[in-house]
Amino acid sequence: MAEPPRTGRSPGPAAPPHTDGTPPHPDDAGRTVRCRRDALHGPGGRTRHAALTRPAARLRTLRSGLRVYGLIAAMWMRSTMTYRASFAMTALANLAATSFDFAVILLMFTHVDTLAGYRLPEIALLYGAAATAFGLADLAMGSMDRLGRRVRDGTLDTLLVRPAPVLAQVAADRFALRRLGRITQGLLVLAYALLTLDLDWTPLKAAMVAMMPLSGAVIFAALFVAGAAFQFVAQDAAEVQNSFTYGGNTLLQYPPTVFAKDLVRGVTFVVPLAFVNWLPALYVLGQPYPLDLPRWLAFTPPLVAAGCCALAGAAWRAGLRTYRSTGS
Repeated sequence: MAEPPRTGRSPGPAAPPHTDGTPPHPDDAGRTVRCRRDALHGPGGRTRHAALTRPAARLRTLRSGLRVYGLIAAMWMRSTMTYRASFAMTALANLAATSFDFAVILLMFTHVDTLAGYRLPEIALLYGAAATAFGLADLAMGSMDRLGRRVRDGTLDTLLVRPAPVLAQVAADRFALRRLGRITQGLLVLAYALLTLDLDWTPLKAAMVAMMPLSGAVIFAALFVAGAAFQFVAQDAAEVQNSFTYGGNTLLQYPPTVFAKDLVRGVTFVVPLAFVNWLPALYVLGQPYPLDLPRWLAFTPPLVAAGCCALAGAAWRAGLRTYRSTGS
């Protein structure tokens, strides 16, 4: 019997029998494959496919970035702990240097009983929450201010060719354990405030105190990333970044009633530094906020931190896309 002529088309998978028991038509298999292909790649199919794969891809990138960050940070920690005496001296020096800020506040209270309506333990709560939050962010993301230097001398190119997220490499570069001194100093002041404050503590207020350093650290970390993204455009902008990070930390160590209302509006609605400690701490202390904001805003720092991370991530991706190598 003669073979049927070849048409050049490979046969598709066998089609399943019909529900009524009749044999399948020879074109049913091809029709099924085309329907599946059109559902994936046809009008609207690409959108559905991208919507399904984008979260998974971002999750893989996040996991890869955290792994790379951990490996680089561990390398720098091993390098630091090789010289334990040097590490101890630098950490103590960092703790002593950061303690001068609170020493200035103590000196002021030797002459006054209150500062803008706040007693020393209340200002200590503001100071401790802000210093601890900033210390955690500085430990994790403090190396981001070196990005402008990398852009100028072309060393950023070496990070781009490595199979690892650039943000994780920049953040973990020169991971400095000596910054634990700042965190320790902030925790000591925070503990002093909690021991000396005369408040009617509730579980909600206790949870608010625990939330402040964590959500505040995320907000400060987002500022570090956003400032680094700005350095893709202005390479000599490290001091601009520091004015919002280090300067913001100094600002939050004092009550909002010390500053003009325009400045308070700016750090509430433009750069949301007030959500680091002012709003939640004033809820704990029972103090009014200068702008007469609703009290429920004291519970929103985690949401504000998540929004800041999203905006900082978008700014970082946009800055990285605009980067042009120095060619060196």
